Amino acid sequence: MAESFPNGPLAGIRILDLSRVLAGPYATMVLNDLGAEVIKVEQPGRGDIARGNGPFIDGQSSYFMSINRGKRSITLDLSRPEGKDILLELVRKSDVLVENFVPGTMKRLGLDYEAVREHNPGLVYASCSGFGQTGPYAGKPAFDVVVQAMGGIMSVTGEPGGPPVRPGASIGDIMAGMFLCIGVLSALQERSRSGLGQMIDISMLDCQVALQENAFARYFATGEVPGPLGTRHPVFSPFQVFVTRDSHVAVAIAGDQWPLFCAVIDRVDIIDDPRFADGYLRTQNYAELEPILNAAFRSRDTFEWIRGFEEAGISCGPVNRIDQVAVDSQVVARNMFTEVVGPENRKYRVVNSPVQLSRTPASVVRTSPDLGQDTEGVLRDIAGMSPSQIESVRERGVI
Repeated sequence: MAESFPNGPLAGIRILDLSRVLAGPYATMVLNDLGAEVIKVEQPGRGDIARGNGPFIDGQSSYFMSINRGKRSITLDLSRPEGKDILLELVRKSDVLVENFVPGTMKRLGLDYEAVREHNPGLVYASCSGFGQTGPYAGKPAFDVVVQAMGGIMSVTGEPGGPPVRPGASIGDIMAGMFLCIGVLSALQERSRSGLGQMIDISMLDCQVALQENAFARYFATGEVPGPLGTRHPVFSPFQVFVTRDSHVAVAIAGDQWPLFCAVIDRVDIIDDPRFADGYLRTQNYAELEPILNAAFRSRDTFEWIRGFEEAGISCGPVNRIDQVAVDSQVVARNMFTEVVGPENRKYRVVNSPVQLSRTPASVVRTSPDLGQDTEGVLRDIAGMSPSQIESVRERGVI
């Protein structure tokens, strides 16, 4: 039985995580939070290159800690025959393998899906790469900013007329990680019927295309190329952030709330203006509407607008900084920040799992592992190696 959170919905699922940096580790973090045992397989002496990313807390990478909490770490040189044999023994006793090497790397190691499934037909083998396992770009390496650029998201982000802008989160990696999770969970569900595993091929570029369904839908419908709109919605107005007298406020109306909105901003005179009859017309005629709205919103402070829109039942909120989100009453009430225990019982604050299950809750209880800290235990308890065998491969630099 895999070591896991006993009440998690994925308790009993063992995952071999050969991935590094962000997309793969983010996916396995989510699966670990939900109860799976994740064994992170790292290169001896070096490990995941993310371990070198600052800022550092007590000598540990906060970047690495944020997405590798709760996992077990072993070191294994997969280029060595002994290392490959040990991994295959772990494969026989695992449910999922995750890797995010450039396509072709695992095949050169003799560890591609076709080779590995011979040792465990029920294994779910998840590969995540910049461009997927097929196509003209398959062999190219890629990082988040490159995929965001190539996928078009940067072309529709930012202010009109401005340069391409990278969104403030690594959505190239994060979205690929989320789709990888969906693929793994789907394959495990299908395996419960067939008893067979399968390969999952996740392309970061594909995920960026899928993320922008509305941009492509509009382009296919009209032939017009979408561009950046700041915080505005491309087909409905008002649905954006406005400058107030003291800061900013986000407002989004729905359905027939236009008259209520006009009443709150003291512009009932435009309720029946035919140019602004519905959300799409307001978007089409935004050049005429924009100065009216900008002038209105600059007349009051943000808290006054929030009070007025909330009383009218209109969705609204402040534009919070990260430090403000960290103490937001709603976020705190939902326990979205928690503490994990590290070496010497030090406690570190991390983002909690947003998946709230009533009977089998997610759980975050341990910090990220030191490089190779679980090697001996995993090789002994799972791979079935004796102390002398472990010491032998250690002396030869395999682990």
